[in-house]
Amino acid sequence: MLLVDTNVLLSAADTSDRDHLRCAALLDDRTDVAVTAPVAAETAWMLDARLGAAAEIAFIATIESDQLHVVDLTAVDWQRCRELLEMYEDLRLGVVDASVIAVAERLGLSEIATLNHRDFRVVRPRHLDAFDLVPRR
Repeated sequence: MLLVDTNVLLSAADTSDRDHLRCAALLDDRTDVAVTAPVAAETAWMLDARLGAAAEIAFIATIESDQLHVVDLTAVDWQRCRELLEMYEDLRLGVVDASVIAVAERLGLSEIATLNHRDFRVVRPRHLDAFDLVPRR
């Protein structure tokens, strides 16, 4: 399963974005794409704000058709989010990124799709030394 951050989804949807082609290609090549519930909410809101209602509707359709799987957070995930926010307070990690890390840890995932290499390189996951971040720079 490939866990995807908001910025990759936004870039894939926005043909004028400088990272559009590599993000769109990354998602097109995978059938096992998932997001956390906070990523889904943030992405929908940002698509509407940046690209309009049609982009948000298209995004929701990918969830509805199960092309994009939404992973709900458990109570343990929320606890881990809080721990990460406290641990990386100076980084200002944010709950959306913390949710990606918490779910990746719970599911034992090593690969994350994000353009936010700064934050995801700093955070040390519990289950491995570092995440494998895609698309590569």
